[in-house]
Amino acid sequence: MTPAARLQMAIDILEAMANTEQPADRLLKDWFRSRRFAGSKDRAAIAERVFAVQRRRGAFAWRMGSDAPRALVLASVLAANENPATLFTGGGYGPAELTDNELAVIAVPPTADAPLWVRGEFPAFLEADLVRAFGDRLLEEMTALQMRAPIDLRVNTLRRERGEVLAALLAQGFAAEPTPYAPHGIRIASGTAALGRGAMFESGAFEFQDEAAQIASLLCRARPDMRILDLAAGAGGKSLALAAEMRNQGEIVACDIRQPALQELAVRAKRAGATNIKTHLLDERRPLDETFDTVLLDAPCSGSGTWRRQPELRWRLTPQRLAELVPLQDRLLAQAARHVKPGGRLVYATCSILPRENEARIAAFLGRNPAFKSLRAAAAWCESAAANPPPGIGEFFRATPRTTGTDGFFAAVLKRD
Repeated sequence: MTPAARLQMAIDILEAMANTEQPADRLLKDWFRSRRFAGSKDRAAIAERVFAVQRRRGAFAWRMGSDAPRALVLASVLAANENPATLFTGGGYGPAELTDNELAVIAVPPTADAPLWVRGEFPAFLEADLVRAFGDRLLEEMTALQMRAPIDLRVNTLRRERGEVLAALLAQGFAAEPTPYAPHGIRIASGTAALGRGAMFESGAFEFQDEAAQIASLLCRARPDMRILDLAAGAGGKSLALAAEMRNQGEIVACDIRQPALQELAVRAKRAGATNIKTHLLDERRPLDETFDTVLLDAPCSGSGTWRRQPELRWRLTPQRLAELVPLQDRLLAQAARHVKPGGRLVYATCSILPRENEARIAAFLGRNPAFKSLRAAAAWCESAAANPPPGIGEFFRATPRTTGTDGFFAAVLKRD
């Protein structure tokens, strides 16, 4: 493919992304599968362009006065100091010629100072939330959220030990190192997708899991004699971590409203050798009326803490969607509370950096539920017998790429009287 043809395909992909909720990496995989004429170098260059646009979409839209896919790609060309006149020619399957309006915009860039949301690369409606979260550190935090994320692994101690897996990865040429806080984690530089197809992964030696999520799992203080409810388990990453902590003893009930997610969990549990996980599909015909030592609620949220990995999510989030999530989180917290036995714990977690999904939800819950008290996350961490408490752990656990080197994450530990 010519450089111009690559640009046009990037424009086409961005147009397709505007009409789907599919994650960008999955859309790209499906896109290229049906377009075999794009070689490996073409695919890499196009994907790089698409993700560059998503990471700098605010600045590109500000530069061009438009967030249309063609305008965004044109801005990416300018940002890379490429000559758009040689690429936007209308020939060779490339983009159509530059219009008079585009030529005028190129010639006269904005002279006013860019607003905060442009400099921070976040939706304008989130400005108040993010100022509340970070104050004068906002731009530093947002810059960290634009960087590429590494790949974090959680070694499955039901199968292998961390030292063993680390040595094997180093022998295979991976730039691997222990995670600084989670005792079973390994961190590898990005661009190692082949790990998921290797023999070690297939043997259940490790799972892909960000270190912040591993830390949240440790805050559950899972023990072999416990019964734990994972209320919104999804595909079960934290259930698998808890199973390893419990050494396959006790019981974990993993619930979700999505049958495909629970089916994926069953496959993962078999690979991991986790035999103490029982799945439960939540619907009106199958109510759950048991109580547990610990209930983990990894609540549906904005996903704002994962913007490094899925930069398109920041631009898909809307005020309407956020307004829907908050009452859902409150309902799930109320549901989780009903399943905590006296003296038991409720761990609330999100992959969000927004206070309205985190601290505000805990404050509202405690105001309605006097039987529960907040337990300091730092104390729960000490109980886990893990070393090196992570930054951001105090009353709650608050993680960001800037402070902890992980995804953005929040966890609160509540105890029932």
